[in-house]
Order: sequence, then structure tokens, then C-alpha cells
Amino acid sequence: MTFLMDEESRIIEMAWEDRTPFEAIELQFRMQEPEVIKFMRRRLKPQSFKLWRQRVRGRSTKHLKLRSENVTRGYCPTQYKQR
Repeated sequence: MTFLMDEESRIIEMAWEDRTPFEAIELQFRMQEPEVIKFMRRRLKPQSFKLWRQRVRGRSTKHLKLRSENVTRGYCPTQYKQR
């Protein structure tokens, strides 16, 4: 798959966000979790990829099936707060 630079940036941003599930990336960019992992491996520096994998592995908010019913939005209320 080839993506525009803006799309690549958005995929990386969504993958790093704690509350954005892999299903949202799949819906928007047609990439399942294994494809996102491969994409991130190619686009990030090795240490950044390692940190990302540690952060994402087992995180319940990255998978809709594991997500608590209390998580009703894709971002933290303070994430886009105007400063």
C-alpha cells in the first residue's frame, strides 16, 4: 500500500494514541493490526518502534473488544485543549 505523506503521518499519530483502537485505523486506512505493526516498523526508528510496541502491547484501549464500556471517545478530554 502506498500512502500520501499526510496519511502516513495520520496513521502514525493514530497508532501512538492510547485511545484510538486498531479498528479505527482499519476502518479509515484498510490496515489490520499486523499491517499497522509492519508499517510502524518500517517508518519508525528502531528504538521508537520498540517503545511503541511496549506501549501498545496489551493496552486494552487499542482493541475495541478489550475496551471498557466507560471509554466512549477516541481521545482524552485534555488532549486537544486550547492553550
